[in-house]
Amino acid sequence: MKLICQLFRSPRKPEMYLYVEKSVGLKEVPEFLLGQFGEPEAFMVMVLTPQKFLARANATEVIDEIRDKGFYLQMPPTSAQLLQRDGSGS
Repeated sequence: MKLICQLFRSPRKPEMYLYVEKSVGLKEVPEFLLGQFGEPEAFMVMVLTPQKFLARANATEVIDEIRDKGFYLQMPPTSAQLLQRDGSGS
């Protein structure tokens, strides 16, 4: 299973991204979410497969959520995640 995915970044919240199926776009993203997200900025297009490595998400879960809900919202990392990523948490 593969999906051509369009990613959008939030102008309001660093490291917050919306993943959608490219052919559908933002049509299935609820208005209230777009209101909180801000005007989506097109970021990249990628072919998403279950084997694809994503830094902060599981590709299979992303694909499943896009198929079920029409989008996947990647939230910014928590403080604990940032400490682990920077190597300062040990």
